[in-house]
Amino acid sequence: MPSKACSVALAGAGAYAAATAFLAPTAPQVNQELQVRHLRQQPAESSSSSSTGVMALGAAGVVVASAQAAKRTVRRAQVVRQATAVAEKTFTKMPASVKPGVVTGQALVDLLNYAKENQFAIPGVNVVSSSSVNACMEAAKKAGGPVMVTFSKGGGQFLAGKAADNSDDAASIAGTIAGALHVRQVAKLYGVPVILHTDHCQKAWLPWFDGLIEASEEYFEKYGEPLFSSHMLDLSEEPLEENISICKKYLERMAKINLLLEMELGVTGGEEDGVDNTDVDSSRLYTQPEEVWQVYEALASIPNGNFTVAAAFGNVHGVYAPGNVSLKPVILHNTQKYIKEKLGCDSDKPVSFVFHGGSGSSLEDIRYAIEAGVVKMNIDTDTQWAFWDGMNEYQKKNKDYLQAQIGNPEGAEKPNKKYYDPRMSLRSGEESMAERLVKCMEDLKCVDVL
Repeated sequence: MPSKACSVALAGAGAYAAATAFLAPTAPQVNQELQVRHLRQQPAESSSSSSTGVMALGAAGVVVASAQAAKRTVRRAQVVRQATAVAEKTFTKMPASVKPGVVTGQALVDLLNYAKENQFAIPGVNVVSSSSVNACMEAAKKAGGPVMVTFSKGGGQFLAGKAADNSDDAASIAGTIAGALHVRQVAKLYGVPVILHTDHCQKAWLPWFDGLIEASEEYFEKYGEPLFSSHMLDLSEEPLEENISICKKYLERMAKINLLLEMELGVTGGEEDGVDNTDVDSSRLYTQPEEVWQVYEALASIPNGNFTVAAAFGNVHGVYAPGNVSLKPVILHNTQKYIKEKLGCDSDKPVSFVFHGGSGSSLEDIRYAIEAGVVKMNIDTDTQWAFWDGMNEYQKKNKDYLQAQIGNPEGAEKPNKKYYDPRMSLRSGEESMAERLVKCMEDLKCVDVL
């Protein structure tokens, strides 16, 4: 991970609700206190027995309130201990800076360097809902490895709701931020490192990118770390000089809040989320070492600037049968040698590469690319299909219970609510996606690495 020299999670709605649950008085306590207030507001009676009754009831209220306050204090202490235990959890294999939950700044740099040194790649998965987010982290927990949760511009808009006003990318920005806050809130509970990332941002989409950086700047001001871990700029359609210039400008800004930049060099073929390169000249699918060096030289000069490079080596977005994609990962190996010579450094892999468009690639090519310093590989089409397939299998299995609210093979008046409850089919999608992602992590050797 290049640099000049060679964690607090948001207390969101869920945490707020949990906190107020401990602070809010219980129903019996409220009723008791209302009774006490009512009696205290009555005119004074001459009868001493009445006064004694009021005093006794007031005293009882105080005793009840004190007892319940003590119980709340115990519960709060238990929650604090549990949260502290999660925060202090360490991994036996990972660098000490890497903890469960969203990883940013130096911890992210350490994590990517660890992946490069130990020759495994982290899966980067595009998500569009809390269900797909949760499936990613479930897979990581099962596999025993880190995961990158990735939001695209279109995915962010979908999270906000397709009917939401998206003028000036408002819905795309709000949805992406909302998704990030969800990840922030639950990631630690899975006990794995999570990289919070955003995907392809072309030049026309820079207002969306700006909105996300602003959100991280505000978060950094409050909590000392950015909301996101990293962002991707895809300016591969622009001239090389302009691509580098814009990336440098943004990295200078991002470096101030410990945000990592992923930049794309060369063109990844195919189509994904509105970026269509299906008809691109094949020569642009293969990046040259000299081009990567130009990027490295410019971005490595930025103080605290950390970045990864998505260099094209024949990779193509989309769905393809194995053998139909002509990958040349040797380009990455040659590039590492070239830049090592330019730098005169000891490291055989000075560049951290990322791998886009891996569908149809052979396992041999994938692992050879990892040996060349690939630290992250995008996994989208397989996991998207797996989510759908899980839901489809659920529908087929329970078809006779999904035709009406009432009536199934067990009886004409039998209810079907437990079958058409959205959580049932969505959970099947989550399980299927998580299972497929575990297999992907095995291919990337991102298993039992914590």
